[in-house]
Formats: sequence, structure tokens, C-alpha cells
Amino acid sequence: MTTLRALAGAAMVLAAFGVAMAKLPAPPPLSDAQKVAAEEKKAKDAAAAEVAKQQQARAEDRVAARYIAEQKAKGNAVTPQMGPASAAASAAAAPAAAPAKAGATPAKAPEPAAPAKK
Repeated sequence: MTTLRALAGAAMVLAAFGVAMAKLPAPPPLSDAQKVAAEEKKAKDAAAAEVAKQQQARAEDRVAARYIAEQKAKGNAVTPQMGPASAAASAAAAPAAAPAKAGATPAKAPEPAAPAKK
């Protein structure tokens, strides 16, 4: 009997919700001032998203550089794998960094240890 009451109550709630939603009017069109404010907000949000994206990229670069330095100090050779976004950013930064590294010689990677025989 209680299940039947619960089902009847749920059906009444759904019917009331459907009727209420059917009677809601369409939102009024935006005025010119509201359109301008919406465009400004959209531009502001886009600029904030771009700043956040740049900060995220810088933080990822710092973490990667720290990890590579720690591994290098331990004697492990780390070969970073760049994604498409990082490759474009590093390609843009490469010409600026190239003159500073012109006289540097590449470091030799340690030879891998021989696998253990079983």
C-alpha cells in the first residue's frame, strides 16, 4: 500500500512540474546595453582563460625541468616527450636559446646496464 502511495505521489509531482514548465514564457530579447555587456564579459572571460592557460604551461615546464634536473643528478638519462602544444612552444623558444648553447657540447648518456641473466 505504501509503494502505491509513493508512486501516486511521484506521478503527481511529475505532472505538476510538467504543467509548470509548459506555462513559463520565453525569455525577453536582450537590449543593446545587455548585448554589449555580454560581449565584454565574453572577452574578459576569454582573456582570463588565456592567462590561466599560460600559467598552467609555465607551471608544467617548471615541474618538468625540476624532474629532469633531479633525474640528471641521480645519473638517469631522461628524454622528455613533448606534446603538440609543447613542441610548438619549444620551437618558438628554440631560436632565442640557440645562441646561448652554441658552444656547449652534448653530454654523454650513461650506458644502460646489462640485463640480469636468469
